[in-house]
Order: sequence, then structure tokens, then C-alpha cells
Amino acid sequence: MPHRILLSIAGHGRVATALRTQATARGVVERFVAGETPAQAVAAGSVLVAGRLGVTYNFLGEYQTDPERIERTRNAFIAFTRLLGDSGLGGPQSELSLKLSALGQLHGSDGPARALDHARRICAAATGAGVLVTLDMEDHTTTDSTLEIARELRQDFPATGVAVQAALFRSPADCADLRNTGARVRLVKGAYREPRSVALHRRTEVDRAYVRCLRTLFGGTARPLVATHDPRLIRISAELARRHGRDATTFEHQMLFGVRSAEQRRLAAAGHAVRVYLPFGPDWYGYFTRRLAERPANTVFFLRALAKSGASRRP
Repeated sequence: MPHRILLSIAGHGRVATALRTQATARGVVERFVAGETPAQAVAAGSVLVAGRLGVTYNFLGEYQTDPERIERTRNAFIAFTRLLGDSGLGGPQSELSLKLSALGQLHGSDGPARALDHARRICAAATGAGVLVTLDMEDHTTTDSTLEIARELRQDFPATGVAVQAALFRSPADCADLRNTGARVRLVKGAYREPRSVALHRRTEVDRAYVRCLRTLFGGTARPLVATHDPRLIRISAELARRHGRDATTFEHQMLFGVRSAEQRRLAAAGHAVRVYLPFGPDWYGYFTRRLAERPANTVFFLRALAKSGASRRP
């Protein structure tokens, strides 16, 4: 029930306004989103780095078709990379996560070529600051294009990473293709509601597919980026690393900002490479509601805070 309520109000502008203006509700947003400005993202990232955690900065926004806005997005990434360097956060402790649809990937037949050009410029700026770049994976219609753009970028920027969604039927084959490329591969379960013709839907099936993909990646030269909060899958990744003689420097754990923070610190204290996915930007609302919808406990937490905000406004 809380999940259905959340989905029914997710598109309401009044809810977003309340989350921005009411202190209690704003606190809920700040649990998952670093803020709206680059300065706020750098401040949050500095705290994480001081705690021996790496950071993936995700400037929120996707599915752009307006050329001017696409260029502004590209320029914002480049400027943010420079800000990281000026703030002492350059180097591989920092990573940019790029959604190619925000760079015009879906804008006409030449969209992928234009997105590649924009991504090249961002990668060049990131390389100058020693910052890593990983391409996010979006819905299944973009998979071929995203993997091809990643291949092109790795020719000039070998450290470029790419995400793979374990839920897609095709992902075991994609992982096999990436296995011996030395690529950084962020393995996620998959956050998009895909048709049953292309993706698994049952949680147990997705988990099994995730393990199959992990086995493939750990068995090659790729650097697995194990993007999950599932304790069982985290234990399995450690066992696979042991079997294949990998030390903690050859793979890393990736988790979301505001989710299982104590586990992030525990893994880092145990000597594991841990990176926190830190979203920011004015287009935070869609990301925020997706994070809440993933777990009933998150939804209940949100609704309680929203109710408190409403009560505080009553005379």
C-alpha cells in the first residue's frame, strides 16, 4: 500500500515543493541526494573521502533532446570535474557517472554519435584531473548504443567504465564480452521496469543472474564494480575474489548514498575499496522517488516524514 501511494503522488509538483521547503521532508531528501548544487556535492563528497570512501558523482538528469540543454549538461560535467580538482578531490577517488541520454543519445539518428562526442570531451577533462568516468546503463533500448560508445571511449580513455544490468536476458553474454577487456564493469541488478520479453522480474531469478555475471567478471581481467547492498551477494563476491586469487585492489563495492552507510564504513575499514554513488542536481525528484519505491521501508519513512511536515503547517 505505501508503495502504491508513493507512485500515485510521485508526479505531483506540490510534493516536490513540499520536499524542498519543509524542514522535516527536506531531511528525507537529504538522506539520498547530496543537494542541488556542485558545491553541495563537493561538500558531501569531502566527508565521504575523509571516511576512506571513494565517490561516484551523478549529476542528475536524463533523456535530453534540446541541443542547448545537452550542451549545458556537457559543460556542467566539465566544470564540475575542474571543481573536483580545485577542491583536492581529483584522482581515482572520484568518478563521474554519465547518463548518455542526458548527452543527446536519443536525439535523432545521429544522437549516439553526438553523445559520444560530448562524452569524449568530458572524459578528456576528467583524465586531466585524474578522475574516472563510468557510463550508466539506462533502459534496454539503449544497451547496444551504450556498450558501443563505451568501447569507442576505451580506445582513448582505457579506464572508462560501463554499467551492466543483470536482470536483462542478454547480460551474461555482455559480461562474457567484457570479461577479458580489462574494463571497469559496474554490475547492477537493474532499476528500470523492462518488458518480460527482455528481462527477468522475479527477485530470485535476478539474484541468480547477478551471481552468474559476477562469476564471469571475476574469472577474467575486468575490474568488477559490485554495485549491490545485498549482504549475500557481497559475501559471494568476496568468495569469488578468493577463488580467483584477487586481492581487494582488483575490484570494488559500490553503494548508494544514504543506503547501508554503516556497511560501507565496515567494508572500507576491512580494507575493501568502496565507492558511494552520490547524486546531486536540480533534477533530483525522479531519482528520489525511484529510491523510495525500491524498498517498502524507504516508502514508509518518506510518508511519515511527509505527514509530519503537513502536521507542522496546521494552525
